[in-house]
Amino acid sequence: MLGTRRRTRTALWQAVSEYVEQRHWPVTQGTYLVRDGRSTRCSCGRTTCAAPGMHPADPQWSSRATDAPAAARYLWSQSPDSTVVLPTGRAFDAISVPRHAGRRALVRLERMGTPLGPVLATPNGRFFFLVAPGAARELPHLLYQMGWDDAELDLRCHGAGDYIFAPPSPLGLLGAAEWIRPPDGEDAALPEARLLLGTLAYSCHRNSPRAGNGLWLAS
Repeated sequence: MLGTRRRTRTALWQAVSEYVEQRHWPVTQGTYLVRDGRSTRCSCGRTTCAAPGMHPADPQWSSRATDAPAAARYLWSQSPDSTVVLPTGRAFDAISVPRHAGRRALVRLERMGTPLGPVLATPNGRFFFLVAPGAARELPHLLYQMGWDDAELDLRCHGAGDYIFAPPSPLGLLGAAEWIRPPDGEDAALPEARLLLGTLAYSCHRNSPRAGNGLWLAS
């Protein structure tokens, strides 16, 4: 158990260093599970926590996220088990779809030679495609232009005021987030949402005979 915790801490610290120093992505700390006898509890300390180990640790996370290496090192030196939260709407937005739709779309996009950015998967069954900032604001109009205005798609866009969990962050008892396509290069340009959206929307539509559970946008 102690060895596993050390490896997790090392992996989290290496990830934080990469995101801040190489990618220049703002980071903030997320909660984690704390062993309490034979059970576990959220590090936030609330006994009624609705998402143990799966939310930002600081209520002011958006304004306090940092891309300064010294500040990030200090935060994780104080709380090395903290998961890594990446605010969206700054360095990137993220489009998320169900895992099966994401895998199908990724294969198709790669076959078509579509420029892609990083793609990650979370253990609750979602794929996240990182795209250039502004996607959340443009998404409704883009979908309308593509003829998906009346379609019910389980497709979400995370922009300003939202966040995603970065690999290798453990998400409660579900497992850890992982890269399907890791970030490649410090200055690699992220694709525009419009280049991916048609394929993602079609894959979501195919994923469910009733076309998913509705279109969700980041608040």
